[in-house]
Amino acid sequence: METIERLQNDLLEIEKWEKEQKKVWFWERLGRIPFKLLDKFTPQFIQNKVGLLLDELGNFIQNGGKYLTRKEMIFKKLQKRLPDLMIEHLSDIENLPIDLMNEVSEELEKNRKDFATVQGATTGIGGIFTLAIDIPLLLGVSLKTLQEIAVTYGFDPNERKERIFIVKCLQFSTADVVGKKAILNELSTYYKGGTQQKEMLSQLQGWREVVYTYRDQFGWKKLLQMVPIAGMIFGAFTNRAMIQDLSEAGIMLYRKRRIMKRLKELQTS
Repeated sequence: METIERLQNDLLEIEKWEKEQKKVWFWERLGRIPFKLLDKFTPQFIQNKVGLLLDELGNFIQNGGKYLTRKEMIFKKLQKRLPDLMIEHLSDIENLPIDLMNEVSEELEKNRKDFATVQGATTGIGGIFTLAIDIPLLLGVSLKTLQEIAVTYGFDPNERKERIFIVKCLQFSTADVVGKKAILNELSTYYKGGTQQKEMLSQLQGWREVVYTYRDQFGWKKLLQMVPIAGMIFGAFTNRAMIQDLSEAGIMLYRKRRIMKRLKELQTS
């Protein structure tokens, strides 16, 4: 078990990262412009495909839908590093060293980035037409990645409250600086449970805000993927970058929750 001092130092590291997320970057100002223009020229079948993401995110929140991940895969990764322990339930993870959780999460991030790179290159071959395939596929990879990170830190994505948190992590990774500040304020009290979780559910305002923020984040990054063949390069690069940003956000936010829980346990024991 980590010492209180060690956990507090880790918490300071995460808070430093949170402050960096609140800085305004130039490309965030430009991020929404291309899609506003592209809406006028994008074929209706692609716009319809994006619209389906609303229903898919709604289903994920309610019951996990087709996106629920298998916890056993994460158990095996942890078990491999601790052969003397039997890890069969989430409760077996809660007291593991946080350094180990970080290590496994970083491995998951690398694997998902590699997968997203190949996916982006493949769906970039056909330009605008295969972009319609890429957007929902990337959503699926994003949700699975965040669920795997959740399990690694001992949280259960089978629980509805965790799926709400996962969608907020997704929203955070694609939000502009104003949105990031608001989401961090919401998430800062999430570990306390109760009223705060209910308030965060209402703040999702359906799923439209999340989906359109998610889509707009593609912005100029996805613009060049619409060019056939050349889209392979840009598709691979942008998908990899998006999964990297999302994984970093998920790791930091779930790591913070585990640290806060552990600090509370140590301070009350």
